[in-house]
Amino acid sequence: MNDLTRGERLQVMLTGEELEALDNWRFARRMPSRASAIRELLKRGLSAEGFEQAQGRSKSGDFGVTATEPRRTGADGAKNPQE
Repeated sequence: MNDLTRGERLQVMLTGEELEALDNWRFARRMPSRASAIRELLKRGLSAEGFEQAQGRSKSGDFGVTATEPRRTGADGAKNPQE
């Protein structure tokens, strides 16, 4: 599996207002797709809650939520329960 292949699919239902807000945010930042915008917002939200994430990059293929490090911890030092 290469770096651009993601193994999980997540379907999200949005209201018209939420979709408009997402598209406005995405276009203002010249994001390549809705999916990349959602991943970036998810990364930022998790980071704001104290979860360490991958370093942001400017290429669209690099918009990812999780780091490749074997062990990540939250703000309280506890191991991420998804690992």
